[in-house]
Amino acid sequence: MFRVDLTQNRLSRLSQKRFSELHLRERGHLQEWLANQPDALGEELLIIQKEFDGFDQTRERLDLLALDKDGHLVVIENKLDDSGRDVTWQALKYAAYVSSLTKMQIVDIYQQYLDRYCGGGNAVARICEFMEVDELEETVLNPGNDQRMMFIAANFRREVTATVLWLLGRGIRAQCFKVTPFEFGEELMIDIQQIIPTPEAADFMIGMSSKENEEKAVHDTQKQRHKLRLDFWEAALEQLRADGVRLYLNISPARDHWLSAGSGMRACPYQMIFSRSEARVEIGMQRNDAAENKWIFDQLYAQRAKIEAAFGDALDWRRMDDKKASRIVYAQPFDGFSRDNWPEMIAWLSVHIRKMEKAFSEPLAQLNRSLRLADTDNADGEA
Repeated sequence: MFRVDLTQNRLSRLSQKRFSELHLRERGHLQEWLANQPDALGEELLIIQKEFDGFDQTRERLDLLALDKDGHLVVIENKLDDSGRDVTWQALKYAAYVSSLTKMQIVDIYQQYLDRYCGGGNAVARICEFMEVDELEETVLNPGNDQRMMFIAANFRREVTATVLWLLGRGIRAQCFKVTPFEFGEELMIDIQQIIPTPEAADFMIGMSSKENEEKAVHDTQKQRHKLRLDFWEAALEQLRADGVRLYLNISPARDHWLSAGSGMRACPYQMIFSRSEARVEIGMQRNDAAENKWIFDQLYAQRAKIEAAFGDALDWRRMDDKKASRIVYAQPFDGFSRDNWPEMIAWLSVHIRKMEKAFSEPLAQLNRSLRLADTDNADGEA
C-alpha cells in the first residue's frame, strides 16, 4: 500500500506491520474497531452483542454477533496475525448455538448490549430502523438455517480457507476478510479486504440461492404484506381522488407502508402511513444535512400554536436529535390488517392529510422563500 504525496507527485510505501509488533490486541482493538464500524466489512450490519456467552451448558464466547439487512444472524470471529486451525470449528458451533434464537431473544440480547455498551436505547426501535420496517412484526429475524459466518485475520491457514470454500459449496454463507495494519510515521492504517469469496463470486452464489430463499415462509409473508399494502393504497388513492384531494393526484400505489407527496419544499414530503396498529399523517424533514432538517423543524415549531390552530388539534412534534431526520405527526389507532377497517382508515387519512396540507402549506412556502433568498445572497457574495 502506498501513500500519495500530491505536493511532490510521488508515492511513499507504507510499512506493513504485524499486530503483535504494534502491541495491538484482538479484543481491545480489532474487535472494538469492527463493533463501532461494522460496515468496514463491506455491508450494513447491526452489532447486537460482543463477547456473547448466552449458550446453555458452555462458557464459550463468540466475538461479535450481528444482524444483516435480511434479518440473518452473523457470527463474526476475529483473529490477529494468524487465523489458527480451529476458527471454522468455533464459528460453526456458535452458528449452531444461535440458530434457535427467537425474535424476542434477539431483541433482549441487543437490549443488553445497548444498556451495557451504548448508554441505553430502545432495541425494538433500532432494529426496526435498521430493517427499514415500521413495526417489529413486519420482519423475520434469524430465519431458518441461514446463519452466516465472517472470519477476520491477517493470515489464514490453508485448512481454514479450504473449510470455508467447502461450506460455500454447500450453500452456507461464510466469508474471510484479510486485515492488514500499515504504519506511516505515527499514523496507523488498516486495510480490510474480502478474500473468500471474492465479491464477484459472492454475488453469483447469492444469485444461485435466491430461488430457494424465495420459497421460504418468510418471503411468502413479506409478499403477503406487500400485496396487502398495495391493495390498501389502491383503495386509498381511489377514495382520495373521489374526495378531490389533489395532493396525491399523480402518485401511484406502492408496497411500502408509507405514501409520500411533495410539499413544495425539497425533501420535506407529506406522508400517509399505513401500519398494523395505526394510520398516520405526517410531514418529514428528510434532507441529507441533519442541521438543515433541525433548522426547518425549529422554524416550524416556533409557529406551533398557529399551525396547530390551523390543523385543528395538537400535533406530535418529533425533533429526534439522535437521528438525521425530523417529523411532525398525527396518528389514530386502527387494526390496519383487518380489511373491514379500511374504509374508516381511508376516510380518516383523507380528512387529515388535507388538514396537514392546509396547516403547513403557507409556513413551508415562507421557509422555502427564505432558503432560496439565502442561497441567492450566498451566490452573490461568492461572486
